[in-house]
Amino acid sequence: MHHTLGRPRLADAPAIHELIAAYDTAVIGSPDMTLDDVADELAELGFDRDRDGWLARDGDGRLDGWAWACRVGDSDTVNVEVIVRPGVTGLDDRLWPLVIGRAGELAAEAGHDGATLHIGVYRADTAKRATAQARGFEPGTSFHRMRIDHSTGGSAEPLAPLAGLTLHTGESEDARREAHRVHQEGFAEHFGFVPVDYDAWYSRRQSQSTTDWSQLTLARLDGRPAGVLIANNQFVPDEGCGYVATLAVVPEFRGRGLGRFLLRHAFAADAARGRKGTILHVDSNNTTPALGLYESAGMRPVLVIDVWQRRV
Repeated sequence: MHHTLGRPRLADAPAIHELIAAYDTAVIGSPDMTLDDVADELAELGFDRDRDGWLARDGDGRLDGWAWACRVGDSDTVNVEVIVRPGVTGLDDRLWPLVIGRAGELAAEAGHDGATLHIGVYRADTAKRATAQARGFEPGTSFHRMRIDHSTGGSAEPLAPLAGLTLHTGESEDARREAHRVHQEGFAEHFGFVPVDYDAWYSRRQSQSTTDWSQLTLARLDGRPAGVLIANNQFVPDEGCGYVATLAVVPEFRGRGLGRFLLRHAFAADAARGRKGTILHVDSNNTTPALGLYESAGMRPVLVIDVWQRRV
């Protein structure tokens, strides 16, 4: 089957979403992205739609392939994706070389002598895993999607505040700047972390349709920034759940129960908003025992996404 390659435009979001939904349904049984998620990806800061993405349409105009490469900040890490409609053959061999080649260019443009490519693959997607291996990718880490439902009510009860604790939301710039510093310090040793300055950190979140700064909670202990939890609306449209995008505690404040407190605080806030539950992702190779924390708080794994990596 002949396919014509083109560049994505914002108006292509519905067609891309339909393709991704068809692919996800074939692999995990249901769509895993909303139309707003796709629109946010197309508008991602640093993503050049004229150079970093490809659409493949058949002779009737149906979108059968979607591929992209996007550098993480100014680092040599480049996130990539190649999605081909189930049952369509031949497109993988056209799209993968384009993505890998562009990843090398993106790294070179930032002054690096090579690129580290990352691609997320559902654990259930054996075909894509085999494709990644054949393209020279190796296992990097695994992210578990965790969920807790609030129907029983127990998770909606916040813990007693820690001594000296004050909480602040993200509507003020001062709170956001402190939250940024806590995030950068708390995640410094995590897989794939790339430090960014405040302006880039803020601009990326501000551009996303799911951002709600009132769902950022900065924790100070005795007046000092100690932890941050950043929640958003990513899983509200499709799952009716809140989403904890970031939970970080500064190393010197770890071991005091602050992470657990912030987590339970988020559960209570989501229950108060009428949400069915709370979702988050955790790196199984996290430098802190985060997976155990979430399980002990009543969360359960519902999906595993493996990150495969390759150096070019």
